[in-house]
Amino acid sequence: MVLTKNVKLPDCSELMVPEVNLTTTTLMSAGPHLGKDCEAVNNEFMLCRYELNDPRACLDLGRKVTACTLNFFKKVKKNCLEEFNQYSNCVDKSSGNYALRYCRTTQAVFDECMLQKLKIERPDFGYFTRARVHCSPSPAPSAPPCPCHKKYPDATPSLPDSKPRPPARFTSRYYHVTE
Repeated sequence: MVLTKNVKLPDCSELMVPEVNLTTTTLMSAGPHLGKDCEAVNNEFMLCRYELNDPRACLDLGRKVTACTLNFFKKVKKNCLEEFNQYSNCVDKSSGNYALRYCRTTQAVFDECMLQKLKIERPDFGYFTRARVHCSPSPAPSAPPCPCHKKYPDATPSLPDSKPRPPARFTSRYYHVTE
């Protein structure tokens, strides 16, 4: 993208949002539930990013994704803090690469708390890899004409073969094709 004087860049006040200051272990432990809880907002944000191809147009949706994440962790802290801390601690201490397989019992306790108190069921394996259609409330954007894509005419037809070609003396000219 080439920037000119006509391009409006956002100022710092538009870019400032409260950060989600959490560790990798915390995000890994709550990831499936967080993805399920904020799925609609996140899909809308990603749709905006891919359709408009301009991050400045999606700043408001980015703020909504961050707000949804903060609200999710506030709900977890209020309702399932002890279960979540046990599960997160197990994920942190049981392996060097945050493997979840060693913590299935504490995961089951945390999943049960999330289902009972917050009505968020842990998505099944492969849920986030399946193709799904997202019904967006915002209208589809019209594609602006891009000055960088010029239309060129089709390639010129090949020139007529005017050179005479006598038959080969010993073998076919297309010997390499038939072998």
